Amino acid sequence: MTDTLSEQLISWRRELHQHPELSNHEFATTERITAWLKQADIRVLPFALKTGVVVEIGQGEPLIALRADIDALPIEEATAQPFASKNPGVMHACGHDVHTSVMLGVAYQLKALEKNLKGRVRILFQPAEETFNGAQQLIDAGALEGVQAIFGMHNAPDLPLGTLKTRGGAFYANVDRFEINIQGKGAHAARPHEGIDSVVIGSQIVTTLQTLASRIYSSQESVVVSVTRFTAGNTWNVLPQSVELEGTVRTHNEAIRREIPERIRTLINGIAGGFGATATLNWQPGPPALVNTPQWADFALSVARETGYQTEVATPQMGGEDFAFYLHHVPGAFVSIGSASSFGLHHPSFDPNEAIIDPAVAYFTELAQRALDQVKQQNNKSSL
Repeated sequence: MTDTLSEQLISWRRELHQHPELSNHEFATTERITAWLKQADIRVLPFALKTGVVVEIGQGEPLIALRADIDALPIEEATAQPFASKNPGVMHACGHDVHTSVMLGVAYQLKALEKNLKGRVRILFQPAEETFNGAQQLIDAGALEGVQAIFGMHNAPDLPLGTLKTRGGAFYANVDRFEINIQGKGAHAARPHEGIDSVVIGSQIVTTLQTLASRIYSSQESVVVSVTRFTAGNTWNVLPQSVELEGTVRTHNEAIRREIPERIRTLINGIAGGFGATATLNWQPGPPALVNTPQWADFALSVARETGYQTEVATPQMGGEDFAFYLHHVPGAFVSIGSASSFGLHHPSFDPNEAIIDPAVAYFTELAQRALDQVKQQNNKSSL
């Protein structure tokens, strides 16, 4: 990669970082990305998308895809960087500006190699990853049609620069959200016996939910239950009538995922009913587990080693990633690349090292070319 392109990618990353936009509102972001791609005469595909852009490089078959996400988070930035967000309360606190810059670099590199490509590479600049509906928007628009393998990345602030991890099989978790509403009976705090204390009931439910992971399911299974919001009352001397709880359940086992909502209903109804209260569960399924194709995960690690990365087989992660939706339609692999930030993802001071960009561009440029060769070989064998 030329020094000029390297400097340009840093400049584009910082421009994106200064002007972050929330999921499904990435209008200016889409305009910027599209303009930068058109500068290199890269072919923009006419998919009907509100935000996001899809481009293609090369000709003929086979067709593989790469994906970057472009949305930001509702977080007030606290990095003190000279290129910090200019949009109050919105920040690229997950590094999607870095991911976008990487794939812009890959697009430019592949465009320069276009005459020698043995097929087509489609690059998806996807909106709305943070709200878990962007991937499905692109799938519905037809962006996966004809694609025979797909690859993506996420920066990993806990990994050093030059490190890449992935694994075959389940990598990221199923992501589900729940809300629990408890209806007791309000009373004066000095006379709790005249009411039904929804705060005590809610507290017992929070504690008991942890037994799903510790006592109901095997310790060999990945199950995380986190209550993240407990809303009750508005003054110091009144027992509130109602309590609201909100949280998330993360799993890798699909059978456990299907069973957990009824387990939670049984627990909360038993606890609330014992006090004479009622409890209702609102279960909101999110993205499924991200399950890498073992062959392509091994392939991704092999190419990473050859391009200079220190590679490791990753342990299953409990975070979620809507790249999982693509892998339900097309084989492929998702990788984690070290970005060496002192602060983690979704933190106001998250600040990935921009030195992640150049090696990642070189990696995905090589991965795309090698994947085209691999798919072509597979297609030839299957036609014999």
